[in-house]
Amino acid sequence: MYLARKDKNTAHFTTCFTALVICRILEWKLKEKYTCEELISTIHSMDIMIAPGEGYIPTYTCTNTTDAMHDAFRFRTDYHITSQKNMRKILNQTKKK
Repeated sequence: MYLARKDKNTAHFTTCFTALVICRILEWKLKEKYTCEELISTIHSMDIMIAPGEGYIPTYTCTNTTDAMHDAFRFRTDYHITSQKNMRKILNQTKKK
């Protein structure tokens, strides 16, 4: 990739490297049963609808991969409405680790 400014090159490299690290951590947490491509595809398909006053409602179909991710990270988004308060709690927990 050619970028004219050094800071843009650095930002691009940092973004790509961070994405690679996250993929490798996901693979490791899931005991390398799934490839990065499978995980990325699954995450892209995990749509959640925001219902005002209700919370977050899953609109995706569960697969073995989604089940494995739920088990590995100890929270579920697949079969119940997650309140906005609980979603903030989940996000805060992910930032601590």
